[in-house]
Amino acid sequence: MNIETICVHGNRKNYDNTGAISVPIFQSATFFHPQVGESTGFDYSRLKNPTREHLEITMARLEGGAAALAFSSGMAAEACLFGLFGAGDHIIASTDLYGGTRRLFDTICAKNGISFTFLDTGDANEVAAAIRPNTAAIFVETPTNPMMQITDIAAIAAIKPANALLIVDNTFLTPYLQRPIELGADAVIHSATKYLGGHNDVLAGIIVAKTQELAERLRAIQITTGAVLSPMDSWLTIRGIKTLAVRMEKSQATARVLANWLGHHPKISKVNYPGAGAMISFEVDSADTAIRALNGIRLIYFAESLGGVESLLTYPYMQTHGDVPEETRLKLGINDRLLRFSVGLENSEDLINDLNHALA
Repeated sequence: MNIETICVHGNRKNYDNTGAISVPIFQSATFFHPQVGESTGFDYSRLKNPTREHLEITMARLEGGAAALAFSSGMAAEACLFGLFGAGDHIIASTDLYGGTRRLFDTICAKNGISFTFLDTGDANEVAAAIRPNTAAIFVETPTNPMMQITDIAAIAAIKPANALLIVDNTFLTPYLQRPIELGADAVIHSATKYLGGHNDVLAGIIVAKTQELAERLRAIQITTGAVLSPMDSWLTIRGIKTLAVRMEKSQATARVLANWLGHHPKISKVNYPGAGAMISFEVDSADTAIRALNGIRLIYFAESLGGVESLLTYPYMQTHGDVPEETRLKLGINDRLLRFSVGLENSEDLINDLNHALA
């Protein structure tokens, strides 16, 4: 099936006999056994829940993986993924990363003896030069957050060591616009809070594994640490995915209009837009202008997330990347003049009018 159809229908497995079109919310912590030695296939919701399973099968189909796992947040998913690695392992990662990811690497992963090399993964030669005998993974955001840098996933897959994992954060583009496993990735991660959920009403994380063997290694960590997605939040994410295709088309079309407009505004010195998706970052002429814009918007929300139907403006310097050392932030271009714009589903003229007023 085409991806638009998979978004709508996802997993057609029948979980009850009522004929319900919407998968039921199985709000049960535990499930009874028919008799000793028998199971319905569901025993305890930390291990497996029908609503969560519906979401996981849907995401595996969307990303073209063997299996998927759903978590209570994107960071819970990342913490599980990096639980695969330990002391002595080396990981190459994109320099420009979501601040929470960098915090995970610099604190918990570092304490566990994992070393990192941060570089521009858009330069395959630079990545190749950084590979060591103990390189266990290459972690890529593409486009990156918030500078929108692009990595050629297939080029990195071609040079990675055979025993290393290529992990791609696909939050910004989603499987509707980019399918990393088809390009050679071993695992794909999402903050499903963003475009997959799509309505700013749920926290969720997803990992899709290329192989069943990798999925089972991850599942062993997940069921031990327990950061699984609840039935209600699984259902909200399923509902969001049903409209993923139409939302991405609309928000991307509007983002292209906005990126062009921003590029001609006299108070904006730089626009970062990769040409796909609905995320834009831009640099204004001064910190005062940035603060005035954030305080002056009336339609767009000043908020820290992205990917919802409502447009959001974020201040990475103080918000999403506030924990990143200032020297690193400034080197990446994350200064006090940079704003990140998640373009929603509003009319483009209304968004332009709001930004124009706020920048005045």
